[in-house]
Amino acid sequence: METLCTLSATELAALIATGDASSREVVEAHLARIDAENGSVNAVTVVLAESALEAADAADAARDDAPRGPLHGVPFTIKENIDCVGSATTHGVPALERSMPWRDAPAVARMKAAGAIALARTNLPEFALRLCTDNPLRGATLNPWNPHLTPGGSSGGDAVALATGMTPFGLGNDIGGSLRNPAYCCGVAALKPTTGRVPRAGSIPPLDFGWALQTMAVDGPMARTVADLRLGLSVLAGRDVRDPRSVDAPLQGPAPAARRAALVTQVPGVETPAETVAEIERAGRILAAAGWEVEPAEPPELEKVTLIWLDLIAIDFSVLMQSIRPMVSRPLYDYMTAVCDMSAGRDAPNSELHAARSRLIRLWSEFFVRFPVVVGPTWTRLPWPVDADLEPVTGPRLVLDTVRFITPGNVLGIPSVALPTGVAAGLPTGIQIYADLWREDLCLEAAEIVESGVDRPTPIDPLR
Repeated sequence: METLCTLSATELAALIATGDASSREVVEAHLARIDAENGSVNAVTVVLAESALEAADAADAARDDAPRGPLHGVPFTIKENIDCVGSATTHGVPALERSMPWRDAPAVARMKAAGAIALARTNLPEFALRLCTDNPLRGATLNPWNPHLTPGGSSGGDAVALATGMTPFGLGNDIGGSLRNPAYCCGVAALKPTTGRVPRAGSIPPLDFGWALQTMAVDGPMARTVADLRLGLSVLAGRDVRDPRSVDAPLQGPAPAARRAALVTQVPGVETPAETVAEIERAGRILAAAGWEVEPAEPPELEKVTLIWLDLIAIDFSVLMQSIRPMVSRPLYDYMTAVCDMSAGRDAPNSELHAARSRLIRLWSEFFVRFPVVVGPTWTRLPWPVDADLEPVTGPRLVLDTVRFITPGNVLGIPSVALPTGVAAGLPTGIQIYADLWREDLCLEAAEIVESGVDRPTPIDPLR
C-alpha cells in the first residue's frame, strides 16, 4: 500500500505544510488506491479526479505567506446524500441520478474552506435507510474484512473507503447510527456530534423535514484516528443560517468534578457478544491506568430510549415512505414498512411522546453528572450476513436489537465516538463512548486515552 494512503488526515496536513509531500502527491496516491481497490469493494461511486488534481495544484501553488486552513491540500470523500457542487446528490436511487446541487452542504463548504479537497463520492443504501449498503443505482458495497458480512450503513461507502486507504477522511450522517454502524463493522472511527453542533442543509428540495430528522439527524466526520475526528469537528462545528437548529457552542467545556466512566457491558433485551464485552472491559482498564475512576453502571431506561427512537422514526417515515415509494425498491419499502409497524407508540399524542423524550434527556444528563463518560458497545450484535435486515420475518427485529445502544445518541441528541480497538476472529472490534450534550470534548478525551492503548486495525487490503 502506498505509504501516503496509510496516514491520517492530520499527518498528511503536516507533511503538506512542511513541504515533505505535495498535495498533488497525496491526491494522486489516493486516486491510485481507488483505482486499485475500489473494484473489489465498490465504496467509491464517483471519482472527482480532474477537479481534485486542479485543487491540489492550486494548493501547492499557494504562496507561503497565504493563509492556510488546517486541512490544506488533504483529500476527503463525501456520502452521496450530502450536497457537493459538481456531482449529483443521488441518495442511492436511480430517479435522482442527475439531481445536481447548486450549493455545497455546510459541512462540505467548511471542509473546502479549511483547505481540504473533494476527492470522491461514496455509496449508501437507498435514502440511507438500511444498516447494509446497497442500492439499485450503484450496487452493493462490500465489507473489506469479509464480503459476506454487512459493512454497516448507511455511511458504508465512506467507512469502507477509509478502511481500505482510499481516503483519509469522510463525511457522513447519522439518524440511527449511520456514522457509527459502518465504523464499527469496518474498523474505523466516527463522531456523532450533538444535534445542532454541525449544521445540516441541502440545496435540492425538499429543504425541510419532519420531527425525526430535525431532532435526530446529524452530519459528522469519519476517520481512522481520534485526532482526525477532533480536527474535523473544529472545522465543521458552528451556526449556519440554513440550519435553524445549528448553534455556536464552545468545543471545550469545564472540567468534570471527577474523571469517572461508567462501563456498560450488558444492554436490556440482548446479550452483548463476548468479544465486545472484552473490549469494553479493556477500555475500562486503560482509562483506570490513566487515573480515571471506572465502574459498571447502567444508564437510565435504555429500553425506553430505543422504543422512543422507534416511535419517532415510525411517525415520520411511515408518511415519508408513501411519498418516495415510486423511487425505492420493493424490498426497501417492505422493510421500512415492517420497521414502522413495530412501533407501539406512534399513534400516541405527540405531546406524550416528546414529553417522554424530554424526561429521558433530563435523566441522562443527571446520570452524566456522576459519570461524565459512558463506555459501552457500538453494536449489541456482531456484524451479520449481507441482506439479513431484509428478511421479512427476522430482519426488522434484528435491526432493532442491533442498535439498542446506538439509539441514545439520536433520541437524546448526545455526542458519541465509535472507536476501533483491534481485531478478533478476523473482524474489527470496537466500543462506543457517550458524554452529555455539547461534551464532545469528553468523548474525544476518553477515546484518545483508549486509542493510545490499542492497535489501529486499518487501513487494510480488502479480502478478495
